[in-house]
Amino acid sequence: MSTSPPRPGVVDRVLRRDSGIVVFCVLLIILGASWYTIAGIGMNMSAIDMTRMAGPIGEPMNMATETRWTPIYAVLIFLMWWVMMIAMMTPSAAPTVLLYTAIKRMGPDKLRASRLSLLFLTGYLVAWAVFSIISTGAQRAMESVGLSDGPMMTIHSKFFAGCVLVAAGLYQLSSLKTACLRHCRSPAQFLADHNRPGAYGAFRTGALHGAFCLGCCWALMLLLFVGGVMNLYWIVGIAVYVALEKLMPRVRWFVPLTGVALIVVGVWLIAIA
Repeated sequence: MSTSPPRPGVVDRVLRRDSGIVVFCVLLIILGASWYTIAGIGMNMSAIDMTRMAGPIGEPMNMATETRWTPIYAVLIFLMWWVMMIAMMTPSAAPTVLLYTAIKRMGPDKLRASRLSLLFLTGYLVAWAVFSIISTGAQRAMESVGLSDGPMMTIHSKFFAGCVLVAAGLYQLSSLKTACLRHCRSPAQFLADHNRPGAYGAFRTGALHGAFCLGCCWALMLLLFVGGVMNLYWIVGIAVYVALEKLMPRVRWFVPLTGVALIVVGVWLIAIA
């Protein structure tokens, strides 16, 4: 017995429903991650409290309490980093996810476009999970040598904070930054070059896009150690800046100017240390 193909109206409703599912899931992820970050789940204080108590760069408020790096605490710090990266990076990745969904809707995978899009987003976020593991290790290492304040999770050396700023500024001017940013600014070209079929292809493409975004933004994320890992002003500021980098491809002076500004401030901090 042969089965008749689905009517065009039914297919259109399915595709619209799939697009709605993707948009809803992206918004839910952003809102959930933002709430988790602001609430400071598992931390001694919320992000609002840490923002209120933040001091000048290189001079964080001294806390009487100390942190003990147990396995559970390390997992909580990793989750803090990863969820914060999800909250910061998902908004700027959303246009690429939606474009990927639109492309899948026009191909042989159109009836499972939403599932493939969520796998694409999962691969993207896994790339930032790798960064979060590295950041957790870096935070542990800095605390162990006395460069970072444990409870406030902030560098308490003007000299070292200045070095981080200079390094981030130099990376802004590097060819590797430019190459990675080119991929992030051109999602259509990226998907044309790297799109692969199937579930694994969706995950792989998302992870690759995440790797390019990671190559573009990792140095900027290290600035959280300078301003405060849980300082909401720095979190929001860096997230907005990252989005502007991707959304203003024709403003060629934007990234180099930021690099120069970071270097100038970093050298000033080193000079007064």
